Amino acid sequence: MSLTSADGSHLTQRQLETILWAAANALRGPVDPGDFKSFVFPVMFFKWVSDSWDANHAEAVADFGGDLTDEIEATYQPFVIPDGCHWDDVMDTASNVGSKLGKSLLRIQEANPGKLDGVFGDVNWSNKERLPESALTALLDAFDKLTLNRTSIDGDMLGAAYEYLLREFAEASGKKAGEFFTPRHVVHLLVRLLDPQPGDSVCDPACGSAGMLVETVNAVNAAGGDARTLSLYGQEYNLTTSAMAKMNLYLHGLENFQIVRGDTFREPKLKDATGRLRKHDVVIANPPFSLQNWGADFWARDPFGRAFGGEVPPAKNGDYAWIQHMISTMDENDGRVGVVMPHGVLFRGGKEAVIREQLVRSNLLEAVIGLPNNLFYSTSIPVCLLIFRSKKAAARIDKVLFVDAKARYAPGKNQNSMSDDDIDVITTAYQAGVDIDGENGLSLRLVDLTEIETNSFDLNIGRYIRGETAVEANVDEAIVLMREAQERLAAAQTALDERMKAAGFDA
Repeated sequence: MSLTSADGSHLTQRQLETILWAAANALRGPVDPGDFKSFVFPVMFFKWVSDSWDANHAEAVADFGGDLTDEIEATYQPFVIPDGCHWDDVMDTASNVGSKLGKSLLRIQEANPGKLDGVFGDVNWSNKERLPESALTALLDAFDKLTLNRTSIDGDMLGAAYEYLLREFAEASGKKAGEFFTPRHVVHLLVRLLDPQPGDSVCDPACGSAGMLVETVNAVNAAGGDARTLSLYGQEYNLTTSAMAKMNLYLHGLENFQIVRGDTFREPKLKDATGRLRKHDVVIANPPFSLQNWGADFWARDPFGRAFGGEVPPAKNGDYAWIQHMISTMDENDGRVGVVMPHGVLFRGGKEAVIREQLVRSNLLEAVIGLPNNLFYSTSIPVCLLIFRSKKAAARIDKVLFVDAKARYAPGKNQNSMSDDDIDVITTAYQAGVDIDGENGLSLRLVDLTEIETNSFDLNIGRYIRGETAVEANVDEAIVLMREAQERLAAAQTALDERMKAAGFDA
C-alpha cells in the first residue's frame, strides 16, 4: 500500500505513521503528551475533510465540466465546507492562526448538522498560553506536507494510521488511556467471541474512540461478509472521546453509524422510533470499572426498566448497572452481549449477589472468561469477559462455561498482551465448550446450574476450575484495588493542598 505526500511521492504505511507521530511531537514542550490527542486528531480530520473535498470537486469537474452546478456538486460532497473555511484558508493566515482555525472548525461543524456535531472537540485554539502559535503552525505545517484523500490512500491506510496514533497516545497517557482506548488484542478477542454477522446492529454504550465498532467491521469483512450492511451505534460521555470515535469511523471509510454524546445511565440516547431503547444483535463494551455516583437514585425509577430483576446496583459501584443496561438493549431473538469486567462482579455480595443469581437463573449468562493480568492501561487488576446470550444453545441451557485463560499472554514492559495464537486458542475452546484441564495454557469447564447454586452463585472461576486459586484471586484483586485507592487518595490530597494554598491557607 502507498500514499502520496503533497509533492506526489509515495509513502509506506510505516512512513505515514512516522510522519504523523512527528507531527504530534511538534507539540512537545508546551503540551503534555497525554493531551496530544485533543489537538492532533482535529487537525488531522480537518486536513482529511479538506483534501477529500478537493478530490470530489476534481471528479465533479471531470464529469460535468462547465455544466457543473452547486446542486450537482453537492451530490459529490459528503461534507460542506463553508467559504473561507478550507485547509488552504487557514494555511494562508499570517497571524492569529489559532483563532482562524477555531472559527473554521466551528463553521464546518455548523454546516454539517447531524454528521459532524462536536467532531472537533472543545479546544480553545486561540489560547496562546496553552498552545503557542509556533507549536500550532509547526503542527499545521507537518500535515500540510500530506495529501489525505481517497485518491491518495490505498485501502484502510489512514484508518490504520489513526489506530497507530491512538496506541501511541495511550502509551503517553498512562492510566488516562482507559478513558478512550482498549488494547486491540482484547477487542479482537471479544469481537471474535460475539461473532458479528452481516446485517447485525452493533452497539457500544461506552464506546470510547469506537475501537470495538471498527473491529466489528474488520471481523465481518475478514469473514467475507459485507460490513456495509452493519448498523453501528455508540454512546460516550466525554466530549473529546466521542469526537475521536466519530473521526475514527469516518477515517475508516464508514458512514452508517450513529455516535451520540451523553450519560448512558441518566440519558440513554440510542432509541427506536417509539422512544424505547433500541435493541441490538451485538452489544459490546469495556466500560469504566467500579464507577461511583453513577445514578443509582435515577435507576430506581428508570423509565426504561433497566434494573434487571427489580434490583438496583450499589450507589458506589456501577459495574452491574452496565451489565443491566447492556442486557436491556440486547435483541430478544439472537442477541449477544460481551463486556469486560473486574473479577469482583463474580463474587461480591449484597445487591450484586442478587443480580448475579438472577442472571444465572435466567439462562442469559453463557460464559465467564478470566483474562491474563495487566492487559490494560487503566488498571492492573484481574479482569474477565462476561458473555450473555438471549438464547443459548440447547447444550448450554442451565449451564455456564468457565474459562481460565490467565496463562495465555506475552509479557511486556508496561502491559502484557495476547497474540493471535492466544486469541485463536481461547476462541476455539469457547466455541467447543469441551472440558480442558490445562492444555495449551487453558482450563475450562461447562458447569451445571445445580453446582453454581450450591456455591451460592459465586462465579469465581477458581471455584469451578481450580478450587485452590479462588481465595488467591480475591486477595490479588483486593491488594491491587487497595493500591489504586491509595493512589487516588494521594492525588486528591495533593489537589486539596494546592487549592488551600491558592486560597491563602497554609498546607
